[in-house]
Amino acid sequence: MTEVVVVGAGFCGLAAATALGEAGVEVTVLEARDRVGGRVEARANGLGETVDTGGQFICDDMPEVMALARHHGKTLVRSDFDGDHVAQPAMTRQDAERAYDGSAALRERMNQLSPDDPRLAGMSVAAWLAAQDEPADVKAAFRSMIEGLWCLDLGSLPIWHLIDNDRRITNEVGELQYQLAETMHSLAGDLARGLGGRVRLAAPVTRIERGPDAVRVVTERETITADAVLVAVPPVMASRIAYVPALPPALAGALRAWRSGTVIKVLVRYDRAFWRDRGRSGMVMWREPPGLFAFDASRDAAHPQLAFFIGGPLATEWGKRGETALRAEIEARLVAALGPEAGGMSDLTIRDWTGDRWSGGAYSDLVVDMRARHAEDALRVGAPPLFFASSELSPSFPGYIEGAIVAGRQAATEIVASLGGRLRG
Repeated sequence: MTEVVVVGAGFCGLAAATALGEAGVEVTVLEARDRVGGRVEARANGLGETVDTGGQFICDDMPEVMALARHHGKTLVRSDFDGDHVAQPAMTRQDAERAYDGSAALRERMNQLSPDDPRLAGMSVAAWLAAQDEPADVKAAFRSMIEGLWCLDLGSLPIWHLIDNDRRITNEVGELQYQLAETMHSLAGDLARGLGGRVRLAAPVTRIERGPDAVRVVTERETITADAVLVAVPPVMASRIAYVPALPPALAGALRAWRSGTVIKVLVRYDRAFWRDRGRSGMVMWREPPGLFAFDASRDAAHPQLAFFIGGPLATEWGKRGETALRAEIEARLVAALGPEAGGMSDLTIRDWTGDRWSGGAYSDLVVDMRARHAEDALRVGAPPLFFASSELSPSFPGYIEGAIVAGRQAATEIVASLGGRLRG
């Protein structure tokens, strides 16, 4: 018997397990994948270089992940955004500035609304946007930005949820400020190593049974009895676990209220940063089709690289075309934006997160039930000694690595306080 079982070894679960261990609690972490990190991962590209194919970027306004990176001796690589940005479809610099400044102002106006305003009940982001008196190109830029960041179509996303979510993302420095030279995934590995043998990989949890004195966690290979369980996976993944007895109706409904985002991350390597020769930053922003975004993600001058993201409904559509067609589409879009040299790729790495088996998608899950205003609150309360935590539930930076760490540590504190004298540690 262990004191606490943590389900999931993403940054949320790892942060929670670390905090529990520091509090003297005996903890076991069960991870369905054969690696740690969750939506943060690294793979070898076609050149044999290890690259982050999942969550990667951080900034100075994310104190928890920045502190972890420094504690573990990681090398911060500052992103270079000097130079002209490119708008697609092409437009004059003046028109582009007006469109994108207008979309940012529209987002700010949205965030001035109260998510509890009864006029917003049952309203989607698409419906709210349609009611705004803005030029078409401003609305198109706003739509592309939101679908690219939240990776769902605006008709599925409640406006109150977007407001509540966006208000908790408080960075004033650009969120793409840094990447880690050693990869972000290496930081997850550092956290896991700090837990020693308490992390068990390839151990998907299928059922959680709550009894009067203990909780039983059932995997494909074993059953573990614990005083408490923290389900530290995205809500959609948490909803796929069987709970015995059934969860209280409000809690079960809260789990069903979410849908995973859809995104494809692409890393495009070149022999040289040709865009710099033309005074360009490498950043390309598409209004049409919505959900496309590219920028310079070079690790250093010797590794010129663009990151290209396909988010929202477009990721679902393009992901169905097959890899050959997808590669051709990506190349065509980059050539149209940056010129024929964009076709001279030395490597193209594609990571399609759409429908990922153990995360549902990326970057995060979002509430899509227009009536589920308090779904997050219900999950935060949980059904002690059964607790839930994920980046989506974080009081700060939901959907980010920072949010995952904050949520995990907060959950650990609540578990220790809840169990109190029952803990043997």
